[in-house]
Amino acid sequence: MPNKTQATDSVSQLHHIAAKLVQYFKKIKINTIADLLWYFPFRYDDLSQVKKIKDLTEGELATVRVKITNLKTYRSFKQKMIITKMLASDDSDTLEAMWFRQKFISQILKEGDEIYLSGKPQKKHLLWQFNNPTYEKMKDEPLHSARLVPIYHLSGRLTQKQLRFLMNRALKLSQTMNEPLPVDILNQEKYPWFHQALQEIHFPTNEKTLDQAVQRLKFQELFYLQCKYQLSKNDYQKQPTYSVPANKRLLEKTIEDLPFTLTNDQERTLQEILADLSPKKPMNRLIEGDVGSGKTIVAFLAALNIMSAGWQTAMIASTEILAQQHFQSSQFVLPKKYLANIALLTKNKYLLNNHQEISKKELLKKIKEGQIKFMIGTHTLIQDKINFKNLALVIIDEQHRFGVNQRQSLKNKSQDERVPHLLSMTATPIPRTLSLTLYGDLDISLIKEKPAGRQPVKTFLVPENKRNDAYKFIREKIELRQQVFIICPIIDESDKLGVKSVTQEYEKLNQNIFPDLEIRQLHGQLKTEEKEKIMADFKNNRFPILVATSIIEVGVDIPQATLMIIEGAERFGLSQLHQFRGRIGRNDLESFCLLFTTDQTQLNKQRLKALTQTNDGFKLAELDLKLRGAGELFGTKQTGLMPLKIARLTDTELIKKAQIWAKKVTTDQKYLSQKQLQNTLNNLKTKIHLE
Repeated sequence: MPNKTQATDSVSQLHHIAAKLVQYFKKIKINTIADLLWYFPFRYDDLSQVKKIKDLTEGELATVRVKITNLKTYRSFKQKMIITKMLASDDSDTLEAMWFRQKFISQILKEGDEIYLSGKPQKKHLLWQFNNPTYEKMKDEPLHSARLVPIYHLSGRLTQKQLRFLMNRALKLSQTMNEPLPVDILNQEKYPWFHQALQEIHFPTNEKTLDQAVQRLKFQELFYLQCKYQLSKNDYQKQPTYSVPANKRLLEKTIEDLPFTLTNDQERTLQEILADLSPKKPMNRLIEGDVGSGKTIVAFLAALNIMSAGWQTAMIASTEILAQQHFQSSQFVLPKKYLANIALLTKNKYLLNNHQEISKKELLKKIKEGQIKFMIGTHTLIQDKINFKNLALVIIDEQHRFGVNQRQSLKNKSQDERVPHLLSMTATPIPRTLSLTLYGDLDISLIKEKPAGRQPVKTFLVPENKRNDAYKFIREKIELRQQVFIICPIIDESDKLGVKSVTQEYEKLNQNIFPDLEIRQLHGQLKTEEKEKIMADFKNNRFPILVATSIIEVGVDIPQATLMIIEGAERFGLSQLHQFRGRIGRNDLESFCLLFTTDQTQLNKQRLKALTQTNDGFKLAELDLKLRGAGELFGTKQTGLMPLKIARLTDTELIKKAQIWAKKVTTDQKYLSQKQLQNTLNNLKTKIHLE
């Protein structure tokens, strides 16, 4: 290893063996020595108990310490295969070991050598025999035997022995690396130092030291993630914004005129938002609510407060259908005095109040001059050509965080250079742990209560032999002027056996089951105008059955829909199924969700059974996280998460601990003055602004 080798150098600098294996390292994303050190074993073989030959058990993984008494290499007569045969013994017995097609072994091992042998022995002709065992010459610190031996994922011609050998060299280099965590954290949390933790995770002394190393390295990842969020939040809150006092009289009158009463959670969330809008630092809050909990009403009331102060609000929805629905809903919630100042702006639609069409050019002019106070639309609202006079609030109605670049672009949208307050909403209930990790830079408001008068949706897992009964039930509902959703996992016919598609199901129902009823289909391949017309007709109860894909997952509000059939339910996560179910039961009528599945495995039945037992989206999200993993709920691309190598989104206590320390470290001068930490935080800041 060259004298001045750094952790940032190519892994090829470690040894001539590494130089020959660079292409295989690249396949497992190891480019530098630091990448190698952060490439952790996925399991360990416990070879720490060295046995006597006489104590071996057939077929049980074991390690023995022996002396070679005879070693020879020859070519087998029949197969012409190179075989190396060894006899070795300890003070209790003798054994035989054989290696096939490994001629080099006779160049490494010699008679008289003391070695460790590890493998699964078999007894043949009263003699213990090992086939292709792991071997290692006696030395101070064994890497491949007589210890907890690390097992790594490999690539190409890279072997476990080569990887351990190179890892051991890299670990010697890591002794000179700076300790990345403040000493206070190490002392208070009783974590091992960085080099020690790396040493123990790769070559653990015992299970206790391994666990300590894992906890420390997990914490380190989560700590940096939380520091990233805190720096982002601190930076954002330093910027000038709009101080908006609460217009209590207007809000109280508007709430009083609503045809329903706000829940306690809605009232509390509104107060939290109003408190955030008043100080001269920008709000960054997430409303996290279960399906049908009434997040949108709270957002409308926040927008009304901004409008009453003479400033502008932009509400960004994830789809055109949802944007149009918000535009329609705002007409019924907001006082008539303010309706003339509301507009819809999507890729294909430009509307003023009462659905009055307007040219795009004219609408953009009105927005720039401040005549439009409340813009509702899709991401079209933050395109370059759209400028605002005084954008004081941005409401984002979608599952993932608003990107940093998009926040920066919003800063340049207002003519007075102030940044808007940010209010995000998520329709997917997220476990508390996941919220802390996904939304570490946001303040969170929870809305769990449902509006009064709504009945919980009754959910049943229906066996295939009861399908005809389900069709009868559909007809009964339709005779009561109620409507039905039928959800399928895919649009077109699939090669995968048993997976139902929208087009297949639509044709079957239309031709064979309900030929006398009007049925329509909805999926993402339809043009925007078609989708809008279908949804408008369904909302107005012009046809009774809609066959759709997951396009209806969020935000679709059909008051008369009381029955949902979900085909291929096993292909959706619990949280997604709960979202589907939230499209019905949005009134005081009894509603039902029927699940059909072709997967009869115990795990699938357990998952779907949970859906039939609770309507609590947060409990279901917890279970989904446990059974399917966070990747099924949120991809890292979607959330903007730094990739986690060792920590998991289920490490609840560590996430909480990391957040507490991150808040302390990023605000306390005692820590900020430490040069090493300062450099680390500056690097994190750079990454934030380049997102």
